[in-house]
Amino acid sequence: MSFSFFLLVLIILGLGSYYFGKSKALALKQNDVVHSLPKYYGYYALVWFATPALIIVSLWLIFSEGIVTNQVISSLPDNIKTLPTNELTLILNDIKNKAAGNLVAGESFIGFELAAETYNSYSKIAENIIIYSSIVLGLISFIFAYISISGKLRARNRIESIVSKILLVSASIAIFATAGILLSVLFEAIRFFQIISFDDFIFGLTWSPQMAIRDDQVGSSGLFGAIPLFLGTGLISLISLTVAVPVGLMTAIYLSEYAPSRVRAVTKPMLEVLSGIPTVVYGFFAAITLAPFIRDFGETLGMNIASESALGVGLVMGIMIIPLVSSLSDDVISAVPQAMREGSYGLGATKSETIKRVIIPAALPGIVGGILLAASRAIGETMIVVMAAGLSARLSINPLDAVTTVTVQIVTLLVGDQEFDSPKTLAAFALGLTLFVVTLILNFYALRIVRKYREQYE
Repeated sequence: MSFSFFLLVLIILGLGSYYFGKSKALALKQNDVVHSLPKYYGYYALVWFATPALIIVSLWLIFSEGIVTNQVISSLPDNIKTLPTNELTLILNDIKNKAAGNLVAGESFIGFELAAETYNSYSKIAENIIIYSSIVLGLISFIFAYISISGKLRARNRIESIVSKILLVSASIAIFATAGILLSVLFEAIRFFQIISFDDFIFGLTWSPQMAIRDDQVGSSGLFGAIPLFLGTGLISLISLTVAVPVGLMTAIYLSEYAPSRVRAVTKPMLEVLSGIPTVVYGFFAAITLAPFIRDFGETLGMNIASESALGVGLVMGIMIIPLVSSLSDDVISAVPQAMREGSYGLGATKSETIKRVIIPAALPGIVGGILLAASRAIGETMIVVMAAGLSARLSINPLDAVTTVTVQIVTLLVGDQEFDSPKTLAAFALGLTLFVVTLILNFYALRIVRKYREQYE
């Protein structure tokens, strides 16, 4: 039985368990008083059927690969099992590719074909065990639930309790996922700082992470001063905010204070379309259209502008985050109480004076929060700067020069097969941790400002 067919069978059986549970409740309702609506008894039967099946399938997805791999390793010749971990991993990958029917370079040892067949055999056995055991245990649980359905069964209370627990688990997943991401990056960053001094990383002025293969080669130790990366990231982010903040804020003021309802109904959705465009499209636009235009325009003025200048990347990134600034600013401006506007008009102020001296100061906390969120979005942007920014870590604040950013270097360091023991690769985790901390601080203060605003005006 294929896995897709197995999922279809589970869905059909789950719908059947819901139907039978609800049908029994309807039958009980004709002769007696039942505690809950019939649909809750159907949900009750469905939960009892689905829970053991989902648990078994989840355990299979988590542990089956490791169990099958261990069984395959135990069947390998002794000279293969004693190989170093890296070489054994490569051999296991070849075995899995062979078992999947993919072409491999060639047999790496005698019995390679047998190992691939063994892998398929164990995988099939594990799959059959999981499929049939989950169906059988699900049906047994359903029978127990079906028998226990009675008029006194508080099905609604139990279902609501289960739903509340599911919501709690869902909320906890976000917390644990954030903690897991932070710890995984932190541990690797600590390994990096055990090799490279923290001061050299934070305050170093030269970024050259290339490591030599032999100790006698020049630059074998590498240079990991991240100041050029921080300057490049800050420069591009500053240019993007210089574009996005005025345009987004003025757009929000127009839409909330001046635009007729028909214009607002058309303009606001069209503006939101910008936030739905994939960043790779912005990257193509920056690399193919805007950056060559800026370079050619500079040549007509006798200026030497790099084809991957920070100016071109920053302008495109600014266009990308305009909807973020505009949407958040529009929401907070619209949330300013109408009484404040009417009071200003009553004192003889014009509409522009009301906007400048009443509405903007009142909405300023929310606007600042939106700008900080946009700044964190710009700092963490990857695809645009990867496609259109330079790779050279230049210590420059000239927007016409080619600079690189933290995200570009992270992608560059982790491209291809890497050994996660060298400072060159571990440097990506140190950069990622720095980026994580900076964006976390910006988001934290932005949310605090927005929360303060909401407490004041809602």
